[in-house]
Amino acid sequence: MKRAVPVLVLSVAGLIPLWRYAPSHETGSSSATEAAAPASTPSVSSSGGTTATVVSGSTIDTEKGPVRVEVTFSGDRIASVRMLKQPNHPQTTAAVPKLIEETLQAQSADIDTVSGATITSDGYRESLQAAIDARG
Repeated sequence: MKRAVPVLVLSVAGLIPLWRYAPSHETGSSSATEAAAPASTPSVSSSGGTTATVVSGSTIDTEKGPVRVEVTFSGDRIASVRMLKQPNHPQTTAAVPKLIEETLQAQSADIDTVSGATITSDGYRESLQAAIDARG
């Protein structure tokens, strides 16, 4: 009887983490993108003679989380890119400035994948291309 009580207590203590375990909400799909919402309609604003067009790309659902960009065009050039949605992941946080910098240099969605953030890079490029296409 003296051994039964500690064995029972330790068994219950070992099972508690199993009962509290909550699996992640990954879809289990091997595809980097599952669905794409349509890109938004361009909005145009002008100030001081320059016309700025702001276009949001499609929301791309990746294995790591949704990715969506907003692109500001100044004339025919990409003036800035902003992430509206991005996965909450350390590699993504480190990759976003690199992706934006390459986009501003290339002035297109033809940019390199950031090592360690392949899934986010692919989603970023797809959303960026949707924004560029929506601008027309």
